[in-house]
Amino acid sequence: MALWGGRFSGQSSELFKLFNDSLPVDFRLLEQDIQGSVAWAEAITQAGVLTQEECQTLTQALAELLAEVKDTPEQIIASGAEDIHSFVESQLIAKVGDLGKKLHTGRSRNDQVATDLKLWCKQEGAHLLSLLIEVKQGLLALAERELDAVMPGYTHLQRAQPVTFGHWALAYVEMFERDISRLQDALNRLNTCPLGCGALAGTAYAIDRQALAASLGFASATLNSLDSVSDRDHVIELCSDASISMMHLSRMAEDMIFFNSGEANFIELADNVTSGSSLMPQKKNPDALELIRGKAGRVYGSLMGILTTMKALPLAYNKDMQEDKEGLFDVMDSWSLCLKMAALVLEGVKVNRTNALAAAQQGYANATELADYLVGKGMPFRQAHHVVGEVVLHAIAESKPLEALPLEVLRGYADIIAEDVYPHLSIDSCLAKRNILGGTAVEQVKAALTAKQAK
Repeated sequence: MALWGGRFSGQSSELFKLFNDSLPVDFRLLEQDIQGSVAWAEAITQAGVLTQEECQTLTQALAELLAEVKDTPEQIIASGAEDIHSFVESQLIAKVGDLGKKLHTGRSRNDQVATDLKLWCKQEGAHLLSLLIEVKQGLLALAERELDAVMPGYTHLQRAQPVTFGHWALAYVEMFERDISRLQDALNRLNTCPLGCGALAGTAYAIDRQALAASLGFASATLNSLDSVSDRDHVIELCSDASISMMHLSRMAEDMIFFNSGEANFIELADNVTSGSSLMPQKKNPDALELIRGKAGRVYGSLMGILTTMKALPLAYNKDMQEDKEGLFDVMDSWSLCLKMAALVLEGVKVNRTNALAAAQQGYANATELADYLVGKGMPFRQAHHVVGEVVLHAIAESKPLEALPLEVLRGYADIIAEDVYPHLSIDSCLAKRNILGGTAVEQVKAALTAKQAK
């Protein structure tokens, strides 16, 4: 049943119906549509449109409908209704007769769908917050397990300076904490209720919109009816927050894919998040991490889609906005699945400390320490930088680490070098010197971990 047929003498073509109908997508808003309808029934009862008995009959019928169909989306889609609002209304009329036709008094599908979608965003956003926290906790657990495991840090994907695996894990904790903060902000901003704004100009009935908003769990009612029915900032923000978070997940996945490779062999992934090859029996592929990395692009696409849809729309509601939900639903589903998978990956990862330490000892990661040593002896840093570069060239030619070069060789480049240089070139010394807020010294990593665990 269409909600707008009286104006028309002809029938919609089957192609137009297929093109126009949104039920295959917005059936997911069933619970929110019924929740909003119950609140609206109570609001128009207060306004004198319904009697208390009529309101009770409607709310009971709506509760029955939710219980009957919430777990059978195929039943909703098979109804052939135009959208979830039409489905609920037609089912309600089938249950209570003409009384069901009174429920939409003073309400438009414009403020109805805006309210439904915000309710859904609030619910799903809270779920995503819990998943982000779960990933953060997984990283904290990994940081605690591998607090002092030494590995090479990288810039330009070249070995740079040694860090600890705990420090690496806490870097991603920082990222996911920002994701949590961004999502909380978005949920705070969308916590306003559009119901009662009608099609675009507000309802003609004496609705207490602040009380209506409170009854639906919103912090307040929206303040401008034109904006209220055409605002999709919350959809854009959630897609944006998801995109940034997926970027973080993808970066973490890429790091771990490399760490898991035969070339690095710093970590081993658990069997439950990897797969094998149909041809090569020796393979153990990091498919979970690769799919996380791949799905980031899918989420970005939805963000660009809703931005492009909204970029030139005039006030107020336009049918273009029907395109808001499919991308948003896919974004939230993908983000949720990737966060769950990331938590599972972190739970089972094992660090190969021997290989990670050996890699940190290679690649002349202690070259900066030698430069700092020379600075401590009075040499200007730029000169020390140049001298150490020459020493590294010599060591490469000899296929030796810096700490294995004899003292007389080192003194050939700078006669201020003495026997006391060698302790400065050890991995332990490299780490211990970074004992500053945000540094990779084990003492600092412990303090950072303690602070994060206390939150």
